[in-house]
Formats: sequence, structure tokens, C-alpha cells
Amino acid sequence: MEKSTMTLTRKIQLLIDLPSDQKNEIWEKLYRYQNRCFRAANLIASHLYVQEMIKDFFYLTEEVQYKLADEKKDQMGMFDRSKTNSTARMVFDRFKGEIPTDILGSLNNTIQSTFSKNKADYWQGTKSLRNYKIDIPIPLPVKCISKMRYDEETKAFCFNMFAIPVKTYLGKDYTDKRVIMERLLKEEIKLCTSQIQLEDRKIFWLAVFEFEKEEHLLKPEIIAEASLSLEHPIVAKANNVRINIGSKEEFLYRRLAIQANQKRIHEGIAYARSGNGVKRKQKALHKTVNMESRYVSHRLHLYSRQLIDFCIRQQAGTLILKNQEDKIGIAKEKQFVLRNWSYYELQTKIKYKAEKAGIELIIG
Repeated sequence: MEKSTMTLTRKIQLLIDLPSDQKNEIWEKLYRYQNRCFRAANLIASHLYVQEMIKDFFYLTEEVQYKLADEKKDQMGMFDRSKTNSTARMVFDRFKGEIPTDILGSLNNTIQSTFSKNKADYWQGTKSLRNYKIDIPIPLPVKCISKMRYDEETKAFCFNMFAIPVKTYLGKDYTDKRVIMERLLKEEIKLCTSQIQLEDRKIFWLAVFEFEKEEHLLKPEIIAEASLSLEHPIVAKANNVRINIGSKEEFLYRRLAIQANQKRIHEGIAYARSGNGVKRKQKALHKTVNMESRYVSHRLHLYSRQLIDFCIRQQAGTLILKNQEDKIGIAKEKQFVLRNWSYYELQTKIKYKAEKAGIELIIG
């Protein structure tokens, strides 16, 4: 039976809601948590790999048992506890008192799940063991969040994470983050285990929400067909109605204009007045950081939203993306198309919006 709920992740910036003289201590704590997560993640992955590959240690004696099970439940078992608890207890004992055990428990479950998905490739030698980097996100279990509220004075959503008071910074929010947070306070949607990402002394909350899928009067027998092309980002057809979503002039030319602007700035940096060294010379360049990616993400969100709205208006319960493999193959052959036409990103945005609306997506 198809699930009636789905999860959605939103990246929300958080600010430490404490006086300035106390923030250094909090930053030290958060970076310590991140370091312990980094070390624990690689230890867990290494132990899991050895456990799975121990059958290949043919040079062990026959008396050695190598069934990955608890000896209390299976006489052939080699563990004195469950397989999941073996790695959890290992990191608990090693990092006791340095990081909350709730974080380590959530981290252990995530890595166990990831390892299980890839262990067949490890066994065949087609994939190397995953290596976790030092900037790994910190798991944030729901039980570590408390006192969620909206502060009228600061106009921000406030809560405690790991007993650290924080507040959201939404800025000029043109997305649905504020609406989602309001629905969370009203308990209309559910908060799941999330993550905290530290980037350049900034805190980002990778919040995961679970909510009911939208209900629309859709008919599975009505099929909408859509294709991605160079002339128009999306061409869609359903019930003998055809629409073109976006245009080359609107998307591609604007993107090329941003690239050309950045190139001119790069070339002009050498002639800029210094004064304060590199920072002063690159001032204009910093203003254009991520300008292209932000523009592309916004346009693709808009195009995918218009496609799903078209399907809903036509009551199409099935959406077929036609000839995608051929389009991606052409894009790989032509470097210009691959660089400037975001086929895969647009396809990803269409996929999750279709799932949210209850539309079955078929990629041909």
C-alpha cells in the first residue's frame, strides 16, 4: 500500500540566542560535537566492514565462529550483544562525556542503514568503503529539541537544541519555510530526526518534516506527457492541451549573462584599487557568489511547479517524462548543453513535487 505521508527537507539558518561573551563557549561545544561525529562515523563504518568481511578471513581456524548475531540468541553467534548495539556501545564507551549519546545513537543508525544499502557493492569490490569528512553534519534527534515557540519580539522561531537556545533567521523568505514552521507549531506536520551543518561560523538546520500528501481529484487513466528541450525547459501535453513552460531567452540567455558578468569581474580584479589587500580587490566578486546557482534553482522550482499545477488542472494522475535518456546522452556529448541546461536538477524537482501531489511519475 502506498504511503500517505512523505518527508521534506528544508535548510534553515540558526543564530545562537545568547549574549556575545557566551557564544565562544557554544561554538567550541558545537565544533567538538562535529569532531566526535566525524571520528565516530569512520570508526562505525570500519567496524561494520570488518564484521561483514570476516568470512573472507580464510586463515582463521575452524573453531572461530563468524555468524553476525548475538550468542544468546544464536549458538553460532560471535557477538555478546546485538549487531546494531555492537557499534553503538563501541562509540559510547570511546566518547563518553564528550558528546551526548543521543547524537551517537542517531549517527549509528544512519551509518548502519547507509552501509546496508552499499554492502553488496563492497562485497563485489565495485565500491570503496565510504569515508566521512570532518565537516560531517551533526545528527539532531527530535528528543534533543525543546521549547519550540514563536517570539513576537524578535519575529523568529526559537527553541533549544542540545540545551543551546537558538532562533531561526529566515531573511527575505520567498519559500515555504515560514509556513512550514507555523504548521509545525500547530502540530499539523511532524518533525523527524534532522541534522546541523556548520559552515564558516554559521549554523544551518537541515530540518526534516513529515506531512500528509496533498489530495487532488486526479484520474490515473489521464496521462500527461512532458519532455525537456533546449527551446523550452518543459513542453507538456494532456487532454489535447499543450503548454510550453519557460523559454530559452528567459533561462539560458540570463544564465549566460551571469557567467559573462562574473568573467568581466574576474578580469577586472587585477586593476582594482587594493587598500585592504585581497578583501578590498575582490569585493565586487563576493557579491556574485552563488548568483548563478541561486537563479537556476529558483527558475527550476518555478518550472516544475507550473508543470505539476498543469497536471492537477487536467486531473492527470500519471506524468511521463519522455526520452530522458536520449536527452541526457545528447547533453553529455555537447559540453555547452551539459554546462548550461540542468536536466537532472529539473528532473529531481519534478519528482518530489509529483510525489507531494500524489501524481505517479514515469521516466522514459
